[in-house]
Amino acid sequence: MRAWRWFFLSMMCGYAGAADFDLSSTLRKLEDRYNNLKTMQVEFTQTLSYTMQPAAKRTESGVLYLKKPGRMRWDYREPNKKMFLSDGKDIYFYSSSQNRVEKSKLKETEDMRAPLAFLIGRLDFQRDFKEYVVRVEGQDRWITAKPRSGKAPYTEVRFLLTPGLQIARLRVMGHDQSVMEFRFDHEQLNPKLDDKMFQFHPPAGAEIVDVTN
Repeated sequence: MRAWRWFFLSMMCGYAGAADFDLSSTLRKLEDRYNNLKTMQVEFTQTLSYTMQPAAKRTESGVLYLKKPGRMRWDYREPNKKMFLSDGKDIYFYSSSQNRVEKSKLKETEDMRAPLAFLIGRLDFQRDFKEYVVRVEGQDRWITAKPRSGKAPYTEVRFLLTPGLQIARLRVMGHDQSVMEFRFDHEQLNPKLDDKMFQFHPPAGAEIVDVTN
């Protein structure tokens, strides 16, 4: 049955100059690559913009750490120090400029960093996405997919895959016309990461607000 699902997935896809590209095989290899890792460390540049307000753009950068099961830590270094951390159950967002912590449940968050949570769980394109389109960009390929669930906090996700099956860029389109783009560099697979890195300890005097719906 799984082979037939991949066949129909391929039939649904649009191709742009990619006649020799096997999408179903690529997605399976991509799942294997990320599902078999235990930890990952990668530098990121994150840009938030809005289609209706092109001048309202914000760019930040730092280092992302992932550890299975269910843990991730975004250490923002430029232009301001911030932290976005998941311990597998809860999410904590800390802003040093405000000395404020926002806490929410991982499954209930609408934060646009949430699509990266698939890297700390189990990547399953059949479960999470539909209506794939492939576009060639040099030696890389953009894969555009729409979420299966209408409850997803985004309307579309685009992955830029390198020939080595690294996700080099990720674009997430939100319901509010926002576009969150991530660029990933210097990826390290399975580095040694201490569990303590994913335990949140609020700084002294920080205001803590539970924003769970």
